[in-house]
Amino acid sequence: MLQAQGSLAESVDGDELRSEDGFPGERPCLNYYCLYLYQTGSLSLAVADSDDGSPASAMGEMSSNEDFSLLLVDTSLPAESEPELKGFIAKWLSRGALFEGMGNVSPVELSFPEYSLGCYYCLLRQDQACESSNQPPEYVVCFLGGSEKGLDLFRLELDKYAAVLKTKLDPQMINLEVEIKPLLSNWFADSVLPIYRVVTLFQDKLAYLLHAALSYTPVEVNNADAGTQNDINRFMSLASLQGLVQEGTMNSLCIVMSDELQKPVYVDFSDSQPQFINAVSNKFCEDWMQVFINTYDGGNPFLFRQKLENFKLKVIQDMNSLKRLIRQAEMSHYALFRCYTFLKNCGNGDLLLKFVKVEQAEMPESGSVVSVLEEFILEEGSAVHNS
Repeated sequence: MLQAQGSLAESVDGDELRSEDGFPGERPCLNYYCLYLYQTGSLSLAVADSDDGSPASAMGEMSSNEDFSLLLVDTSLPAESEPELKGFIAKWLSRGALFEGMGNVSPVELSFPEYSLGCYYCLLRQDQACESSNQPPEYVVCFLGGSEKGLDLFRLELDKYAAVLKTKLDPQMINLEVEIKPLLSNWFADSVLPIYRVVTLFQDKLAYLLHAALSYTPVEVNNADAGTQNDINRFMSLASLQGLVQEGTMNSLCIVMSDELQKPVYVDFSDSQPQFINAVSNKFCEDWMQVFINTYDGGNPFLFRQKLENFKLKVIQDMNSLKRLIRQAEMSHYALFRCYTFLKNCGNGDLLLKFVKVEQAEMPESGSVVSVLEEFILEEGSAVHNS
């Protein structure tokens, strides 16, 4: 079972994220940021594509349909690499390929480092015009790190992070050192590393969090700092099936879980190691916990995120398989036996049956099959393991 899940953890529909897609081997975890003021009506920056399609970074006059300039506000890039990034961003601006508040991720080749980096770039427009212009100020923020595939896994988080940055931007930049620069500098730690920190912190206890996320069991954290609480909350949100299951099913599932008077899972940090109370796990979550902690790719946070997405994908695949078997079992005793076997071997039967029961609530023809399977789960034991 573990071997099968481990292989799945490395591949998603043929477009897997491998170690070389992040920062492979001994390569350090490099990440950078850049913030530009985007001004229209300037003829200061020329952008032309080179023969291989990459942007040229030469400075000079622009044609009338490329009437804009990019003014550097702040960056952590080496001096020789920043003009190259500016040319890359200007190319996309000239094509009208940047939309306010919606970031894109593309690979960018810079002279340093000497390999392709993933680049998230987003146009930010302030809500009010400044005194010296009739138009609201506009900025372009860039976050660079990992690969295109790896960084794209965090695009929604980076959109939210960019939205927070937008609220801090000021045309006079009087808060650059106090608010804006720290926010830019912490983008990687705040947006990319939470999953990595949670896996590192909990290790072989991670299965309890995975099971709680799937079962929509509330988790209460005691005696921990705000950063650790935020990391756990982020992990629980990302590990849940929110957005992958129909909204109506999700609401019904939450109601069912509430009706069962589930006790919250408590995580206490009074001691050096986190202690769980009321926590349970099953074989499925324990197998996937091993997939996480047996990652030997230098702690690549992009791979951790890919594994978390694969974890949820496997749950959805197993849920669909069980629903298909249940439909067949309505007319075949052999298919019912296959349901038994599937629930027994998948390691996640306790949760899958709850998911399916909620979805099948409006299909009375499946009710008898689900009831028989519930009795089977009770007789066999739910195979959950307590903390």
